[in-house]
Amino acid sequence: MDFTPSRLEEKTLSNASEAAPYLTDAEPSVSWVDVQGLGDAQILQDLKKVFGIHDLAMADVVNIPQRPKVEFYDRYLFIVTRMAYPLHDGTLHSEQVSLFLGKDFVLTFQETYGDCLDPVRERIRSGTGLLRKSGADYLAYAIIDAILDQYFPVIEILGEEIERLEDEVVSQPRPETMRKIYELKRAILEVRRAIWPQRDAVNVLLHDESGLIGKEAHFYLRDCYDHTVQIMEVIESLRELAAGLLDVYLSAIANRTNEVMKILTVVTTIFIPLTFIVGIYGMNFDTSQKWNMPELRAPYGYATLVGIMLLIGISLLVFFWRKGWLQSAAVLQERRRPRKKRSESKKREQLAGPSHLPSTTAARSGEQTSRPNRSAAASDEADATA
Repeated sequence: MDFTPSRLEEKTLSNASEAAPYLTDAEPSVSWVDVQGLGDAQILQDLKKVFGIHDLAMADVVNIPQRPKVEFYDRYLFIVTRMAYPLHDGTLHSEQVSLFLGKDFVLTFQETYGDCLDPVRERIRSGTGLLRKSGADYLAYAIIDAILDQYFPVIEILGEEIERLEDEVVSQPRPETMRKIYELKRAILEVRRAIWPQRDAVNVLLHDESGLIGKEAHFYLRDCYDHTVQIMEVIESLRELAAGLLDVYLSAIANRTNEVMKILTVVTTIFIPLTFIVGIYGMNFDTSQKWNMPELRAPYGYATLVGIMLLIGISLLVFFWRKGWLQSAAVLQERRRPRKKRSESKKREQLAGPSHLPSTTAARSGEQTSRPNRSAAASDEADATA
């Protein structure tokens, strides 16, 4: 794209030499060359010659990923940033964007085809705003701002995933849930590693003294800096929530294990006395002797023993149920809530009761003081009669 306030030329270049006339034309204009894909080494070498790019800067373009940074050269600024945006399937895509800012050109390199810079292109095509009226520094700001704005949808997706996992962890934790939690933590860590150094890079641009960034663009770059700080704060909050999810998952698994162990313990406790009885009457004694289990010859001994065992088992079940050991923690909490409310209302009544005493005492004292007044009035009447 080569544009002025009144003209726009947009074309696809077949080789790097076609970009040279736009850098040397007499009419002042802003040229934006966007390279998508780093697979053609010959095109990269030709662009390096046309734009006068240093070998070390071009090496950082090719050898990815690089940490977001800003480097100063004689004729241009070299800016490395990371672009992250969600794909249609909900996954997170992140790639490096290398940007060269000159006096009247902007050169960008992307790893793959497709990006989040279509809003910038549409603003250039429509001629709205300050893009067509400003220089290359404002175009570089618009590209950086568009890259940073795409982090907010990513943050929203991560937040929704945390909420969904919270419900899953509390309601039905599964081994697959732990895998999802670790994948979420890796995604948050990737975004954090991408956005953390970008704050420093934008801060370097704010203190630029090369003259390639004008005063007006500095004001807009402050907004980019605020966006990076805001994104970092939200990412740190999401990171803490994701770490808490793992603790909640482990607690939920431990609670489920405790519920299973409680049931097994209850079953074992019920069968302990039954096993004791069966063990006693399973001993092989000579029943012909007088004191060797004479009840074994009783006509209803088996039925009586089975009835006693059933009575013991039912009694233990009723005892455990009344103690609340057969119910889950959630049911117990629901049952205790009315009791807690009643106890709180009793406390409020006890606290509110003494507050009425001073008024009652005051009323009684008023009655007592009024009686002497009436007696005094009666004595006055008697004196007047006399």
